[in-house]
Amino acid sequence: MDRDFGAKTGGGGVASSTYSNVDRRERLRKLALETMDLSKDPYFMRNHLGSYDCRLCFTMHTNEGNYLAHTQGKRHQTNLAKRAAKDGVDAPAPAAPTTLNSQGKAVPVKHVARYGRPGYSVTKQRDRETGQLSLLFQLEFPEIEEGFVPRHRVMSAFEQRIEAVDRSYQYLLFCGDPYEIVAFKIPNYEVEKTHEGPERTSKIFSYWDKVKKIYTVQIYFKRNAGKTEPMEDEVEHPPPPPFY
Repeated sequence: MDRDFGAKTGGGGVASSTYSNVDRRERLRKLALETMDLSKDPYFMRNHLGSYDCRLCFTMHTNEGNYLAHTQGKRHQTNLAKRAAKDGVDAPAPAAPTTLNSQGKAVPVKHVARYGRPGYSVTKQRDRETGQLSLLFQLEFPEIEEGFVPRHRVMSAFEQRIEAVDRSYQYLLFCGDPYEIVAFKIPNYEVEKTHEGPERTSKIFSYWDKVKKIYTVQIYFKRNAGKTEPMEDEVEHPPPPPFY
């Protein structure tokens, strides 16, 4: 690089601001040629004169290197920031994810930070009068959200995506925010949902003790569900809650 007048004899001299700017633009151009792909730049366009235009800044450039040096400049970067801000304001707000409830209505998905599993106990029972088999579930939710009532539902083996599908079993799910959803693997017998008789009241018993924070659910299987009582290993429990 040429030295300025007045520099020490034999020294390279101090580069002027003009030389520094030229050298900086050249280095940026070489770097951009190595790292950028102009075919993916939405603002790069070749005009009918054989030169190149920046559709964002409305500038004309003689070659690709000159355009790439322009993209590293303050004007182009400022216009990029303005365009990004404008697109963010004009873009519609993303729709909240929804799911279907038990009535088939779309409700927004609630995101909850899960931090543990509830304590539980499972008891096998048999009705002395009808001989029906039943399962009694008791789950403890000591840190449940204020005003939240635990829920449960029966899910077939074809709905889940965790294990291989087994027609011999179904799942009973329990939910109580902010606890993790737990599932019990039970025999795939038909569940008795209503009492026999003219009243046809529900036979699935559920009770939420607000004081002790214990959720109790009892389900009955129909009489012809199984000729023998299910063995102990036919009811699989979820892993126990971790100790803190």
